[in-house]
Amino acid sequence: MADSLVQDLIEAGIHFGQRASGWNPKMQPYIFGKRNGIHIIDIKETVKGLLLAKRFITRTVADGKDVCFIGTKRQAKTVIEQHAADVKMHYVTERWLGGTLTNFRTIRSRLKRLEELEAIEANDNFQSYSKKMESQLRREMRKIKRNLDGIRNMHKLPGALVVIDVVREQTAVREARKLGIPTICLIDTDGDPELADIPIPGNDDSMRSIDVIMRELCKAVTEGKQSRAVTESASPAEPSSATGEPGQQRRSSRARFRADDSGTDASEGDTDRQAASATADS
Repeated sequence: MADSLVQDLIEAGIHFGQRASGWNPKMQPYIFGKRNGIHIIDIKETVKGLLLAKRFITRTVADGKDVCFIGTKRQAKTVIEQHAADVKMHYVTERWLGGTLTNFRTIRSRLKRLEELEAIEANDNFQSYSKKMESQLRREMRKIKRNLDGIRNMHKLPGALVVIDVVREQTAVREARKLGIPTICLIDTDGDPELADIPIPGNDDSMRSIDVIMRELCKAVTEGKQSRAVTESASPAEPSSATGEPGQQRRSSRARFRADDSGTDASEGDTDRQAASATADS
């Protein structure tokens, strides 16, 4: 799997960075070298960040939280809309409105307004309004739908943000950091990796490279949903064991999850190290 992933990333050109004259010195640990004035990104660091991001997204979705994908640049719009819709996750591809996270209540009120306008259109197609008012209402509906349609089913703050190009989406990243929402970012050599909790160094201007990253992260979302479904189906049997049997020590659910997470982290860490070493050998 690691070999095929590396091959896909290389074929997508994810290792091509920006011009050396416009780089961010904080990206030095992720740069392999320079060729013809273009920085070459270390593919091992890309795979390492991608595997870590996949593991985190799987656990986040399995815990019942959602992921929001952000990418408003032209190369990312179609790719994000396609992959995010396939896994039924939220996305913003048109424009990030300031306060989408920090002023989430106002955003939800605008989405309720969109539902009202759509109900009016469905009932009488604005026939009860004047031509001028109909034009204003239709224009308002199109504007809200264009900017917020991807998050209309996001009724609570997401558990993680996946951002394409931190330079372009700085407002979204800073809002997430202010609220303590983890961020996973595809960062080119002109970006600041300190803005991301999990940086994935790579070419954020290539549609093919963005497609590979989105494909892998959405696979992690699917795995997390499967784990969530298994947990929910097994949850009715938990109360009987929670009451405790003779000779068993009772523990709170929080303590149990802490113990489980420690074991999971160790095994998953070994898996990541094996994948990274296999990638380095290839």
